[in-house]
Amino acid sequence: MTDDASPNESGLTNTPRRFVEDPGRIESLVETMRTGRLSSEALVARCLDRIARIDAHVEAWRVVDTERALEDARTLDREAARGRFRGPLHGLPVAIKDVMDVEGLPTRCNSRALQDRAPATADAEVVAALRTAGAVMLGKAHTTEYAFFDPSPARNPHHTDHTPGGSSSGSAAAVASGCVPAATGTQTVASVNRPAAYCGIAAFKPSTGLLSTFGVAPLAPMFDTVGFFGYRVADAAALFEALCPAHAAYRGSNARTGSGNERLTVIALNDPFLAQSVPAVHEAMESAADRLRDAGHEVLARDACVSFETLCGEQQRCMLYQTGRVHRALLDLPREQVGEKLREAIETGTAMGDDEYRSMCRSLTVTRDRLYASVADAHAVLWPAAPDTAPAGLAWTGDPRYIAPWTALGGPLVTVNVGADENGLPIGALLAGAPGTDADFTGIARRLATTLEV
Repeated sequence: MTDDASPNESGLTNTPRRFVEDPGRIESLVETMRTGRLSSEALVARCLDRIARIDAHVEAWRVVDTERALEDARTLDREAARGRFRGPLHGLPVAIKDVMDVEGLPTRCNSRALQDRAPATADAEVVAALRTAGAVMLGKAHTTEYAFFDPSPARNPHHTDHTPGGSSSGSAAAVASGCVPAATGTQTVASVNRPAAYCGIAAFKPSTGLLSTFGVAPLAPMFDTVGFFGYRVADAAALFEALCPAHAAYRGSNARTGSGNERLTVIALNDPFLAQSVPAVHEAMESAADRLRDAGHEVLARDACVSFETLCGEQQRCMLYQTGRVHRALLDLPREQVGEKLREAIETGTAMGDDEYRSMCRSLTVTRDRLYASVADAHAVLWPAAPDTAPAGLAWTGDPRYIAPWTALGGPLVTVNVGADENGLPIGALLAGAPGTDADFTGIARRLATTLEV
């Protein structure tokens, strides 16, 4: 039997509260279970207790699969008692964004048109990979409608009158509120890295196309990418490492792994686009760069050789073109069954011509080559995740402009919490790597995060 999370009104509350809790380090939790000092059943029960106590306020969960999660945990505990471990996530509970199929649960994508949808008959590829690695699917986390901008009921655990971001709103809120140590998300514009930044946690968005999106509801396949949430960078990296395909885990002789204690080189990229950020973000980014220097790393200030504002616009137009073609049939539904933001995007996308789309694709290729060539001497690029902290209210999921260009560029992207504004709302930074360097970039991000994370 499943327990559907009860939806509340998604407007502002009379008594906003803070519901932040660290759910623990993934590698430590798994090791504790492997040595028998903690059972998967006990960890799942702990998560379920936390959900029961606080989710009426945070509303991160669309459905909690209580009985099956406990049953799966008991099975994993029996296997562990016999010395059998399925993989590096054995016994770990995970929240799944509700655009991904989980066998036996309906995938509703926060769409009014899908409320009567039948349960999925098979797992999405990423869910199957999680099960193979030993994870327990705890339930489905809320998403914006079809992972676009029409909001979900989820709230920011740091301040429940503020958005947790989108589209992976429930996933980020579930981890930040201590309900689960790990969660999946998807990113087409900024949907993994931005909610992580707003909720003060970490995220790892792999290179575009690296992981299968089979069984994941599409928005714009050119950019759709599965990503991962954890409370700290090491947690998000551990999730990716557990699922990293064999072909992507290969390390060549020239790989820039950042292993050991050598000095790392980080480029703090400058662009006129960044003038749009508030003073608190500027100060947090300067402080982050100073901490890296104090730790012995080299931080180079460098002007971007491409326009990030242009990149942002091209990413949006390419996304709209594909969304219009993927979801054209939604325009035939009664108007009340489709969110206004999604409907407008589909209408805009269907009106775009093929020639414009192809021209932008060519432009993105040229821009990508130029940008990564210009930062090839660095281990990572440091960049703010958003111009401001999480906005008040739930109707707007926040500003994606600083992340969208990096999504268009296509490399691995890590969110790290580097500060907070005067209201205590988190400020996130991005660490960016070149496409295809994911297996090595996790190590680089882990090392930098030990200095950057607050």
